[in-house]
Amino acid sequence: MNTLNHLAIIMDGNGRWAKLKGLPRTAGHYKGVEVLRSITIYANSLGIKCLTVYAFSTENWKRSEDEVSYIMSLPKIFFASYIKELMENNVRVMIIGDREKIPSETMRVIDDAIETTKNNTGLILNFAFNYGGRDEIVRAAKAYAKDYADGKKTDLNEESFKEYLYTRDLPEVDLLIRTGSEMRLSNFLLYQLAYSEFVVIDTLWPDFNNGVLDQCIEEYQNRKRNFGGRDETKSH
Repeated sequence: MNTLNHLAIIMDGNGRWAKLKGLPRTAGHYKGVEVLRSITIYANSLGIKCLTVYAFSTENWKRSEDEVSYIMSLPKIFFASYIKELMENNVRVMIIGDREKIPSETMRVIDDAIETTKNNTGLILNFAFNYGGRDEIVRAAKAYAKDYADGKKTDLNEESFKEYLYTRDLPEVDLLIRTGSEMRLSNFLLYQLAYSEFVVIDTLWPDFNNGVLDQCIEEYQNRKRNFGGRDETKSH
């Protein structure tokens, strides 16, 4: 049975869910926050060490000003409602991404949650917020080049390069779940997902629940992971 230490989720489908119900897109995002709370607590109970969720990409700034503004308010809504429960469940909050463009009030709320939960030892709830996989790799390359020029580094390999990624202190991603049926990575964890297992489902994120997560994990556990080695069970 495959162990599951690090689960990543592309939480797709909030807008489509709202449209199907004749609601504004913001209603889908609000429902998505409630689902994230439930999944976080459940994943923690399963012993998963890290849950990385794609909350806002570097490309999402292209959306309408009203929608972006609402998404930037979601951390305040989430932590105001659930920080006590996160503490009770020993959950630690982290963020990866470019902080510079995030509004100061939004960043303050996130940093407050990080500080409040910093000593917790349960599941790490890792928000990819204003995150882009290509941007992360470029930033890492620039940081390494600077250290090399300064004489701090003399060799570059996969292990040393990982030290410059946002996820350097996190376990390898075992499983990626994408809701909403789209078959693409959308610039998410491009370096980290090299040998992760993918499960893409039709369920829209606001309809995702513990039972659906169980089904995804069961599919993952039934797969044979060979990390590029030969699968001896196949004849070709």
